[in-house]
Order: sequence, then C-alpha cells, then structure tokens
Amino acid sequence: MNKEKYLELRNALLSEIEKHIGNGELEDSEAKMKEVEELDNKWEEIKLANANLNALKDNAKAIDLTNKNIDLKGGTIVEEISDKTIVDESKLYENAWAKSIVGIKLENEELEVFNKVNSEFKNDSPYTHDTQITTLIPKTVVEGIWKRAEEQYPLLGDVRKYNVRGTLKINKHTAITQGDAAFYDEDTATTDEVNTFGELVLSGHELSKVVTVSWKMRSMSVEDFIPFIKRELGDRIGAAMGTAIASGAGLASGEPEGIETALAAEGNTPQIVTYNNDSNKISYDKIVQAIAKIHSSYLNGCAVYANNATIWNKLATLKDDEKRPLFIPDVTAGGVGKMFGMTVKADAGITANYILIGNADRGYVMNTNEPMSLATEEHVKARTVDYAAYAIVDGGVLDTQAFALVKKS
Repeated sequence: MNKEKYLELRNALLSEIEKHIGNGELEDSEAKMKEVEELDNKWEEIKLANANLNALKDNAKAIDLTNKNIDLKGGTIVEEISDKTIVDESKLYENAWAKSIVGIKLENEELEVFNKVNSEFKNDSPYTHDTQITTLIPKTVVEGIWKRAEEQYPLLGDVRKYNVRGTLKINKHTAITQGDAAFYDEDTATTDEVNTFGELVLSGHELSKVVTVSWKMRSMSVEDFIPFIKRELGDRIGAAMGTAIASGAGLASGEPEGIETALAAEGNTPQIVTYNNDSNKISYDKIVQAIAKIHSSYLNGCAVYANNATIWNKLATLKDDEKRPLFIPDVTAGGVGKMFGMTVKADAGITANYILIGNADRGYVMNTNEPMSLATEEHVKARTVDYAAYAIVDGGVLDTQAFALVKKS
C-alpha cells in the first residue's frame, strides 16, 4: 500500500464517520473510527519497514578495488555495513519538541521531523489564527494532559469525545410528534410516524492556559520537562474544561454549554429537582424523584457527580426510612462511593450544593476542533518564559433526559 492508496482509504472512512455523526449514529461512527486507527497503525508499520529498507540501502558500501588495471586476487572492503537504529517518528518528534521548548538545539533529523509535523499542522488548520509561533504538542503529551485533567474532573473523563476538525454537527432526535406505537382496531390504518429532529452544533471555543517558569527552572532536563508540563497544563486545562462541561454558560459567553445550564434552560425545568428545608439536608425522596426523571434507556451507565463538600456533608448523611445509610464508601469502582447502585464521583466542577445524576457518555458530546498547541514568550528582564497551551474545543448536551439535577432552591 502506497501513500496515495492510504490517503484514499482514510478519506473514505472519514467521510463515512462524518455521515454517521451527522445522522446521530454515534455507535457506527465509533466503529469506523477504530478502522481509521487500525489503518493508521498499519501505515506506520509500512513506513517503518520502508525506513529500515532504505537504511540498509544507504549503508551498503561498495568494495573499493584499487589499481583496477592490475589483476587482483581480492578486493578491500572500505567499510563494513553497520546496523542503523530506526526511531519512531512520533517519539522523535516528542523528544525534538521538548528540546525546542527548553531551548536545546535540535539535531538535523530532529529538526527535519519537527518542521515537517508543524508545517502539516498549520496547513491542516481550518482556522485563520497565526500558528507560526506555535508548535503542535505531541499526541503522547496531550494524552497525559487530558488524563490528569480527567482524574480531577471525572465528568470530563466520562463524556463522549470526538476529534473532528472544524465544526461538528450532530442530528439529535427530540420527539415523535405523530405515529408513536399505539393499539389499533382491525379497520384503522396505522398512523405514519413523524419525527422531530434538532441539531447539536459544536463550532468550537478557544481554550488557553499559561504556565510561567523561570529561566533557571527551564534548564531542567528533557526527561523532567515532559512530566512537568503534563502536570501543570493538566491541572489548568482540567479546571477550565471540567467546570465548563458542568456549568459552562454556552455560546454567548464564549465557552461550551454545561449540563447544569442546559437543564436550567428547559421550559419548566423538567429534569431538575429542588430542595430547601430547615436542616439544609437533601432527603431520600428528592434523590429518588431525580432518578425517576432519567429515561430508562440511560440508566445503565449512570453515575452521581458532586463536589467533595456536597458528597460528605449531604449525600454521605442520607438514610432511608429504616435509618440505614444510602451512601456506601467505596473507592474500587472509580469514585468515592456507591449509591442506588451508581458510582458517586467527586468532581470540583459541579456547583456547590448540586448533585448531578446521569449518563455522561450518551448524554453529552465534547469535540476537539483543533489539536492542542503550545506558544512560548520570553521575558528577558524578568528572566521568565510563558508557555501558553491553546486548543479549540466545544461541548453540548445531546439529550437532557440522560440527566437529572438536584439543587438547593
């Protein structure tokens, strides 16, 4: 398979993915995404095999026959063939990127890969901002940044994620206005079904966080710098995106729409249960009432999200009519406890005194419209350097019936 055939197959798969996403067929789109990943992995193996072959060709040394006009019994080998270590391009770029950020001069091969990757990144960008001073953060580093963010904000980790450049549009079914299943007598024709569809449009919002370090700190080794930048940016990116998914105000404010915001915007707020009593406690009845609001098709996969104070001051004190605790501490299931068979997760992005119950994977979609990049700015007098991480992301609720919210009135 040559490069042209690879790109042809990949573009065909991407077209199918966009079609599935546009039709709201998320499971089908995920299956096709796995095919793209398998195709990409196969192409990387082919490139590596070609690199090995070219290395063998480049290192083949001809035998130098001196005094060619004389009949020699044998020739002299000028240089024996030596093994050449082939470095994976993605790993090479990660190392080159880290060296460039800490101010270490790149070797020829590193510089070539570094310029190639960032040139492709700039050319592929559907946005008009100037990316000449920015560098694409390596995939492995980005994964580390998001992983750290998701550990602190589990709701961010649970939502469904896409990486579609530009604007992502997803059709979502809102209602069957006519022709839902019903009983008919023998002489009555079945009513034609009429469906109402809405559209979730994720156009993207700029997400940027800055880390400032001293020149002395920047002199750390490359091996130390990568974990440092993952930790620092993961904390900051997590705080911004984790809070936005929970309570972001939406398009008008320049940030993704959060789940709390979407539920509050509905007429008569059908997915919200409020409480306000003298003891400032949430009752058993309020939690049950909230769970009843979630559509039954979403119950398998639901979790309970609240900030740490709300969990231990309100949920952990809940008891049923027999005075038995409803909250069971348990850290083995990926949260801090269990309640009504659901995992309870501590999330700092949830508003204080709010309890969000829902199926984040099926009810909310997040898209990275442009991959994360890093810009640097030197401050000579202060002897510091700013590292600004930048990405374009968006998110929105796909179905409000996948969630219920209990909040203080």
